[in-house]
Amino acid sequence: MNDVKSFIASKTIWGAGIAILSQVLSLFGLEISAADAQGIASHVDAVVTAVGGLLAIYGRVTAKKAIRA
Repeated sequence: MNDVKSFIASKTIWGAGIAILSQVLSLFGLEISAADAQGIASHVDAVVTAVGGLLAIYGRVTAKKAIRA
């Protein structure tokens, strides 16, 4: 496996974080179902993707140098 991606871009990390969060919240009396956790993970993935796209556009618009092939 030669491809490398950011820790933040890993769906596995986001899924694990949401699973841990749901368990922590249950200690405080807040229950999150598996379906809710899956929905949260889907929304987080969409938000991260959208932010990445916006940052790419912002970076190109504010760039001081041209792109060369």
